[in-house]
Order: sequence, then structure tokens, then C-alpha cells
Amino acid sequence: MKRIAQLLTAASASIFAGHMQAEPIALGAPLPVIAQQNQNGELVKLAEAGAKGYTLVYFYPKADTPGCTKQACSLRDSYATLTEKGVKIFGVSADKVASQKAFKDKYNLPFDLLADADAKVINAFGVPTTLGFAKRQAYLFKDGKLVWSDASASTEKQAEDVLKFLATQ
Repeated sequence: MKRIAQLLTAASASIFAGHMQAEPIALGAPLPVIAQQNQNGELVKLAEAGAKGYTLVYFYPKADTPGCTKQACSLRDSYATLTEKGVKIFGVSADKVASQKAFKDKYNLPFDLLADADAKVINAFGVPTTLGFAKRQAYLFKDGKLVWSDASASTEKQAEDVLKFLATQ
């Protein structure tokens, strides 16, 4: 009985605390060399995609939920302005390819969504998780080096926050 109680306690702790995470990446750090499938099942190599210009990698808990939709639509609505400034955008969540595809199509998102069901990208960035859901965070790289991050990314103002930073550059 005591052994069962110990196992239940350990299981509960791991569920609510999330699994062990890497340290969050620091300013000046390189874009992690990691690849993941996008909403079409195509492999995206982040370090290659972000080698030149600005690359925004933002994390959200779950596709097609209220806050995540506001965050994605903020970036969609400012997409022309962001791309004029040379920003490529990648959204990342632990959703599967089909869920990312449905989310992208439903809201006409003009950027790739990475299906990180195995949490390779989440872990490479050191993004905390709760019950398997990534914390909302954003990372902006210039020529493959981290220049700005937001550990508590906004929902409705994600694009505004990025554009404010870019205005200082």
C-alpha cells in the first residue's frame, strides 16, 4: 500500500509540474538547431529558416482556443507590417499536424504552425509546460541570434509587442 501511495505521489507531481525542462535560451543565443513538421507535414528546419533576417518563434498552449486564437490573429492582422520589416513567423504548440492545419485554415494564418507533439522545439527553447501545454512565450531572432524574448507573451498584443521592439532597432 505504501508503494502505491509513493507511485501516485510521484505521478501526480510529474503531471502538475510538467517534465524536466531545459533552461530558457538567453539573449544572444543561437536559434536552436531543431526541425519539426509544419501544418502540412513538411519538415521545417528552424536554424536554416532563421539564418537571415528576423525570425519570430512564438509558443501557445493549444490551437483554436480563445487566447491562442487572439495571439495568432494579432500576428495575422499585422503580418504585412511584420514581413515588410523582414520578420518570418513560426507558431509552435504541442498540437498534432491535423490540429495545426485546421487552426491555420480556420483563421487564414499566413505563417507556419509547427506541430510539436513530441515537445522537441518546446524543450529546445526551454519553454515551461503544464499538463503538456506550452506556456505562451515569444522569441525574436536576428540573423540566427536571439535579440528579444517575452516570457509571458501577450494574446491580443503579440504583434504590437514585437513591432515596439523593432522600432527601437
